[in-house]
Amino acid sequence: MAKATTTPKGGSKARKPAAKKSTPKKAEPTPMDNKTEAKSRFNAALEEAKAGAAALRAEAGERADAYREQAKSKSSDLVSQAKEYSGEAKVRAGELATEGKTRLSDGISSLGKVVGDTAAELDTRFGEQYGDYARRASRSLQEASAKLDTKSVEDFGEDAREMVRKSPGVAIGLAAIAGFLIARMFRGGRD
Repeated sequence: MAKATTTPKGGSKARKPAAKKSTPKKAEPTPMDNKTEAKSRFNAALEEAKAGAAALRAEAGERADAYREQAKSKSSDLVSQAKEYSGEAKVRAGELATEGKTRLSDGISSLGKVVGDTAAELDTRFGEQYGDYARRASRSLQEASAKLDTKSVEDFGEDAREMVRKSPGVAIGLAAIAGFLIARMFRGGRD
């Protein structure tokens, strides 16, 4: 219901209901504002990603440098150990070669004595001529044993190199024969 009010002129007038105060409406963002905000956020995210990538790159570089240093350290340790083992192996190989040379010399000497001891028996059974062959063979074996005792292992290596230089065909043939004999020895146990 509308209230009647009096006007100063004496008349009454119907009053209109008071209008409600309206709160100002927020302006709806325009599509241009949305694009600008999206671009701004995208650019911020892009900058953040670039900064993160740069930090990761720096960290990866530091780790790579650390691993590189560790590898160099390990490498130098392994090289020094290999040199140490190589030196030990050379010494041990030299000892074994000397021991083998001594055993071979002793074996040849023993064989020479056995052949010399049988010379007298050969004289009586087959004649002096065969006994003389046995005595010469015994002397040759004793001389070979003495030469073997006087030479060092290095001298044998040098003699072998010299023989290969002078006649490589003979050296290859001897190596082939030795390989064949060794193969037959190992295969002989399986046949």
